[in-house]
Amino acid sequence: MEERYMIFGLFVCGLLSGVTTWLFGFGGGFVTVPLLYLLLSHQGTVGGQAMQIAVATSALVMLCTSLLASGRHLRAGTVHWRSLLPILSGIAIGGIAGASLALRVNGEWIRWLFILYLAVTIVDCYVRPGFMAPSTACAPSSAGRETILGGGIGLIAAFLGVGGSVMTVPLMRRRGATMAQAAAMANLLTLPLAATASLTWLLMAPMAALPSGFIGNIWWLAAGLLVAGSWLGLRGASRWLAKLPDRWHVRIYPLLLLLVLLAMGFGGVG
Repeated sequence: MEERYMIFGLFVCGLLSGVTTWLFGFGGGFVTVPLLYLLLSHQGTVGGQAMQIAVATSALVMLCTSLLASGRHLRAGTVHWRSLLPILSGIAIGGIAGASLALRVNGEWIRWLFILYLAVTIVDCYVRPGFMAPSTACAPSSAGRETILGGGIGLIAAFLGVGGSVMTVPLMRRRGATMAQAAAMANLLTLPLAATASLTWLLMAPMAALPSGFIGNIWWLAAGLLVAGSWLGLRGASRWLAKLPDRWHVRIYPLLLLLVLLAMGFGGVG
């Protein structure tokens, strides 16, 4: 019975992840990481690696959901991928470095850095100009600087398992994009990060360290349920919530991050 509730809960969280992925560009990491950490942190056999499992599984879920979301956004004409090529290549390289680093760091450190990252992002949304209110369009910098910027985003995002959207959405927003456009670009920018991070977790994690049901640090049952739920969530959000006003987009975004922050902060207590 307990396993049945867990399966149902994972699927429902996948639905939520699909909706937030479409609307805000995040969902895979910011839903998956706290959820899996809460599920695994108090289980004796895998509890010590709960954060690494959450981050690794999140990378695979993000790869699938960003593929689905990017395809829908491209068909809708809300993103132009050619202009993002320099930052895409940097993110791919940074993704390898971030996942490799996370393999060597204590899970509690990753958790607290995840919480700090969220807190700084929430404050930044409210305090720094250009996110809550529309800003004047700002052109991207040179290709070299965009690649370096992408490398930093990829490293931090893969290390924490968050997909980079909480850096790329505000970045694109301050470059004059609407929230719908920023979310679309964030999904596309997640692809190289999620692909390289997933491959790194599969190839470099110790294979004998976890029980059956895991390959590397990826929990396959959870990943499958979350992706299935996300697919339905994406379909529903793209059909029924595609015209959500921009002012509601920007108000809801930091509030959802605050909920994730609270879940991660209190989830490790006890």
